[in-house]
Amino acid sequence: MKARDTVFIGFTLFALFFGAGNLIYPVTLGYQSGTSYLPAIIGFVFTGVGIPIVTVAAISFFKNGATQLAGRVHPKFGLYFTSLVYLVIGPFFAIPRAANVAFETGVVPFVNGSSLTLFIYSIIFFILVFWVSLNPSKLVDRVGQVLTPALFLAILGLVIGSFFLLDGETVAPIEKYQSQPLVKGFLEGYLTMDAIAALAFGIIVVSSFRERGVEGQKQLTMRTLQAGLVTAVGLTSVYVAIGWIGTKMATEGSYDNGSAILAGAANVMFGKPGTLLLGVIVGLACFTTCVGLTVACGQFFSKRVPALSYKMVITIVTLISFAISNIGLNQIISYSVPVLVFMYPITIVLIVLTFLSRLFRHSPNVYRGAIFLTALIGLYDGLVAFGLKMPAVTSLMSQLPLFNYSLSWVVPALVGAIIGLLVDFISGNPRHSEGYQES
Repeated sequence: MKARDTVFIGFTLFALFFGAGNLIYPVTLGYQSGTSYLPAIIGFVFTGVGIPIVTVAAISFFKNGATQLAGRVHPKFGLYFTSLVYLVIGPFFAIPRAANVAFETGVVPFVNGSSLTLFIYSIIFFILVFWVSLNPSKLVDRVGQVLTPALFLAILGLVIGSFFLLDGETVAPIEKYQSQPLVKGFLEGYLTMDAIAALAFGIIVVSSFRERGVEGQKQLTMRTLQAGLVTAVGLTSVYVAIGWIGTKMATEGSYDNGSAILAGAANVMFGKPGTLLLGVIVGLACFTTCVGLTVACGQFFSKRVPALSYKMVITIVTLISFAISNIGLNQIISYSVPVLVFMYPITIVLIVLTFLSRLFRHSPNVYRGAIFLTALIGLYDGLVAFGLKMPAVTSLMSQLPLFNYSLSWVVPALVGAIIGLLVDFISGNPRHSEGYQES
């Protein structure tokens, strides 16, 4: 296997991760953090880049990807949780959201953003997504060698222009970044949702290496980390640069979200051509993300449901995504956020346990204890995000460490793991998780 193959796979992983949210959230962070930008972006990169890359590396330990990883809790949990992951980051949320963001950024500024326009745009968009997704063996070539360089060039044009055409000054941070900006940036990195997406993308990367003759867990993990390093350099560079643009826009006007900040920056620098450039950036980012998620869903569900072929699954995924995309961006976000708030802590705990599992001999009891308590806290957070008021429960939850940082699940996860160890100790017969690829 040639080194250039690893680089191209790294480019592909970058393109799959890099959706519209990865453009919007860093620039918002820069806009709001101001003079506290450096510690804030460091925290953001840790969760927005580091955790997703580690998650992809964790997938390389398992022959059957995320299902086997989550299956250490219980085989049924592995199947159900992973299915939920694919549905949420696929047709029920991430794909329709990406299509909508591309539409609002790249089409609405130039034409009437009516429901009919969205409908016509969605037809064209998802026909292209379906066509590219039909042959997943071509994914590395089509995405890694063509679309990713184009995406880099578009971003580069916007960033270079900012050095010469943006004269705004860095201002003091808003209130939420005045205290502990590193922690706030760390939490903002969750919004990319790339750690959850990595559970799906990981199998694409691992399969790409296996198709090129890479075998053995150690070699596979090493190659995955090398490709991940390429991805990490790309993502970090883009996040830092786009975030810096946000810091320069604080004195240019008042903006409600990252999309508006970027549109404002493009307009200040280049006028209408700048708006078109922004549309190209977001359009490429959203398209590559939709292709990656469609392929991942097709591979996952066609293997789990023999009656469904890969082509049938991506057809269903494309049709559902098309239908949901036409209900509008705000509605999509509103019904999906509670689910994501519930799932993210579980994902993080699973990944941490995967890398520490040798220390407790892959005991299912440790996994079950940690995941059970994490899920309880996540369920509460999800219900709160849904808008449910629970003053009595909130009063109890507020006593947990890190509650004010939205990390109240951390200590319960640790307690659950310790309970699992105690169960193993008392029983005197700790069981081992099946399916782990020993090196």
